[in-house]
Amino acid sequence: MAVTTGLSGNEIFCLATKGYAPGNIVVGNSTHSLGILGSIGSGFKSMLGGELTQITQLIEEGRKTAYQRLLQEANNHGATGITGVNSHLIFHGSNIEFLAIGSGIHATSAAPNKFSTSADGQELYAQLDAGYRPICFAFGNVAYSMGIGRGLMGGLKTLGRGEIKEYSHIFNHTRHLALSRIVGHAVEHNANAVLGIRTTILPFGGVNEMLMIGTASYSTQLPGDKMQDPVTSDMTNIEMWNMANRGYAPLRLLLGTSVYSLGFIGGITSALKSFVRGEITELTTLLYDARENALNIINEEAKAIGADDVVGVKTYVYQLGNGLIEFLAIGTAVKKLSTVKTESEQLIPQAIVVDQDTFYSSNEGVGSININRGEKPINAGSKINFMIIFAILIFTILFPHIIKALFQ
Repeated sequence: MAVTTGLSGNEIFCLATKGYAPGNIVVGNSTHSLGILGSIGSGFKSMLGGELTQITQLIEEGRKTAYQRLLQEANNHGATGITGVNSHLIFHGSNIEFLAIGSGIHATSAAPNKFSTSADGQELYAQLDAGYRPICFAFGNVAYSMGIGRGLMGGLKTLGRGEIKEYSHIFNHTRHLALSRIVGHAVEHNANAVLGIRTTILPFGGVNEMLMIGTASYSTQLPGDKMQDPVTSDMTNIEMWNMANRGYAPLRLLLGTSVYSLGFIGGITSALKSFVRGEITELTTLLYDARENALNIINEEAKAIGADDVVGVKTYVYQLGNGLIEFLAIGTAVKKLSTVKTESEQLIPQAIVVDQDTFYSSNEGVGSININRGEKPINAGSKINFMIIFAILIFTILFPHIIKALFQ
């Protein structure tokens, strides 16, 4: 019987070499309404800042329900596994649909244990060849808000320049909550690794959800203590295969966040200087220090856990509004182990060929978020830009002698 699969030709080829044939696309969904009382309650709590436990639980329950229905549909099709599992939020007016979607696959020989994975067909091939058996799709999430109350206090602190540790702490805390929850999910399913972790910040009813998805897995190559403390990795499985081929295993996904303020006076000075050509020294120094601080956080953690290296380090900069800038550094700590190796000496070409999109749409909906891009939907820039220009004009009128001194 013909199948309708989301797998590409390259993915089908890769999985065939590991004994799997394509199956049908499988879907699970659950639609929820926050309701008036829920909205009022969450709005009040957001004033306090930090995690919004009610919202976290609501999203978690919705995602879990959709995922369980995905598993049921795959079971109805007799699938051995599900690849490319993803979890989406889709807004339908005041209602929210939680959608889980993936592609079933069937073992062509003796059926192994059933599994689900966030990895696509190419990534799954690399994971299996590196010696990691997938167990289940895993996720960890946290809903949070900077909060009105915390924003008022933080707003006063933005008058000075430098790191605002209160904000650095809340961002570090929320990110590590999501990480600890995806690890907890893995422990529940007797996994000793969570692989291919992808991190996304999503809007949800006026607050933000940080979502981490990956695959809870098991490898005989890892030390026995990893059953209680699974390794975590944000490397792609193809990157992980390359490291495994050189004898390295992932230890931990590392996160470092610093929130800095340019300061009110410093911000206006830099804005005024931007009207003339030349380097803005204050901003250059601040941005350099902030990045170094975020990188130092993950370096110190890597040393503490005995890592040999931190690979795949990426740095991101986000405008938070009110003169605040967040710097995020993320990477994976690795260590060389004598037990680590790959089944094959080389990856097959089909595993690394990039599939090309053949459908394009320029009709992007207002406020639409692509979960694969990891963009951070915080603060529209137009209002902030207007306020900066307005402040510059007022400053120029009130303090003409300072303006004159700046350009001399």
